[in-house]
Amino acid sequence: MSYADAYASWQKDPVAFWKKAGEGIDWFTPAEKIFDPDMGVYGRWFTGATCNTCYNAVDRHVDAGHGERLAISYDSPVTDTKATFSFAQVKEEVSALAAVMRDQGVEKGDRVIIYMPMVPQAIFAMLACARLGAVHSVVFGGFAPKELATRIDDSAPKLVISASCGIEPNRVIAYKPLLDEAIELSSSKPDSCIILQREALTCDLKAGYDIDYTQAVTAAKADARGTECVPVLATDPLYILYTSGTTGQPKGVVRDTGGHMVAMQWSMHAHYGVKPGEVFWAASDVGWVVGHSYICYAPLIAGCGTVVYEGKPVGTPDAGAFWRVIQDNKVTALFTAPTAFRAIKKEDPKGELIDQYDLSHFRTLFLAGERSDPATIEWAQKHLKRPVIDHWWQTETGWAMSGNPVGLGSFPIKLGSPGKPMPGYDIHVLDDDGNPVPPGTLGNIVCKLPLPPSGFPTLWQAPDRFQSSYLEEFPGYYATSDAGIIDEDGYVFIMARTDDIINVAGHRLSTGAMEEVLGAHPDVAESAVIGVADPLKGQMPLGFYVANDGANRDPDELEKELVQLVRAKIGAVAAFKTALPVKRLPKTRSGKVLRGTMQKIADQKTFKIPAAIDDPEILSEINDVLKGKGLL
Repeated sequence: MSYADAYASWQKDPVAFWKKAGEGIDWFTPAEKIFDPDMGVYGRWFTGATCNTCYNAVDRHVDAGHGERLAISYDSPVTDTKATFSFAQVKEEVSALAAVMRDQGVEKGDRVIIYMPMVPQAIFAMLACARLGAVHSVVFGGFAPKELATRIDDSAPKLVISASCGIEPNRVIAYKPLLDEAIELSSSKPDSCIILQREALTCDLKAGYDIDYTQAVTAAKADARGTECVPVLATDPLYILYTSGTTGQPKGVVRDTGGHMVAMQWSMHAHYGVKPGEVFWAASDVGWVVGHSYICYAPLIAGCGTVVYEGKPVGTPDAGAFWRVIQDNKVTALFTAPTAFRAIKKEDPKGELIDQYDLSHFRTLFLAGERSDPATIEWAQKHLKRPVIDHWWQTETGWAMSGNPVGLGSFPIKLGSPGKPMPGYDIHVLDDDGNPVPPGTLGNIVCKLPLPPSGFPTLWQAPDRFQSSYLEEFPGYYATSDAGIIDEDGYVFIMARTDDIINVAGHRLSTGAMEEVLGAHPDVAESAVIGVADPLKGQMPLGFYVANDGANRDPDELEKELVQLVRAKIGAVAAFKTALPVKRLPKTRSGKVLRGTMQKIADQKTFKIPAAIDDPEILSEINDVLKGKGLL
């Protein structure tokens, strides 16, 4: 079935389409209704069905005789460690951990916070929660105590699973003191903690409260103690994932169980084109939605191997790190953020390290998480000589809203576009009054309700906020908070977050379009454009760029070239006059550029350091550059 056929089939009969997709999941009891429009705010999928995500991700493959197939490959250059786990071994580990958790009183419906580095035990913990019917909330390892405390208070976990430390290329981060402080700050106290002791830095355990992960799980395995897969309703929550908002209370996105499994299974073969037994690598972190969907759940549900990588795209040890992982783990498809490739491109602009590795198993590169500028895609296409597929989705949806489905036979790529809407998504562009705009016109990207399977049904304990944040602005639609266009051929172009659309003398302009122009310059590795307050025009664009290694350009000359490029490509209306060189851009740990924070610095407004920032020191560097240019 082609993409066009699949999309037309879904449009004709969405219920029949998802009923067919649901046949890829093993249900304990079938759904009473594939879709119930009267349940929840906009309807719910597979209502009345009972199931278990851990069973579908692990046990059923063992039961089908595939127990020896690779499930998890752990690759950690920061500890010089590699390990592999078959599906049978994962079942043993997860079942034993679930028994230990049950000893601590964890039952169906209880919440468990997982505060872990990129180690296999993080995946085991997620699967063990699913096995018991408990609801996990993974918090990025190393989050500050105050941020962790807000998540503890909101989810009220019975248990926390953590580690003694996390390991970065140049530092070891002690997790236990951060966790202890977070629990001290929180009003909702977990009953106990399970702590994985790591050799790089162990920690003291509180007697009667902290449990040694390895000792407890080893004892459970020695006694052959495990657990069954507890049946839950398809509409029961699998997890809560808090969005990394920079201000206010974080939003707890709820993921249901049944619809999520159906979408994960379908997307692995239809969108990513990966078959059971092949190895898929999402180079992200378990703390983000990519880690939930495509490190943990989707590959395992589909019977694929998944890579748990504890390292960076550069610096562990060099810009060839990704190619070494692909070679050593026989990766079929890589999914990562464009920012990772911009970092690689900066250090190895000619792609010379790629040829040092055997990439014969590697078929496809997928990019998402941050806008994929054409220059980055072209660099990857040139040096990898393989398809480079951009796609777009959000924490709230859990899988691709638009893309280019390799498994259905991909269509021609348009640089700068993350493809066309996937089956299940009826995407529109509206003006601020909610009216449709002509093709090619910039506006608000929205998705007509209902969302497909895996779309979030609510926010954790915040139904009113769910309505006001996502559904009220454009009634009948889910508001993505992204701005962009849909062209005459149906391709979607995501240009910026709606907050990043700037108004220059009454003209609505996309910062993403300007960044696309800057990124096309051969001496620019990556860029960011923000709008700063201007008394005459309302806002003026201000550009920042990171130069490629070895560029050795005079900043004033390069700035003139960049200004001329924007004028030539976008026009004088952009009023683009300033491009400042910086050593690096401030980003979240998932690679998103913190443009809003940069804008507050430039406008001299007070701001809160984002909880998810990779390195707060970069904000001081931005401030110094602005001062040096006389802009502060």
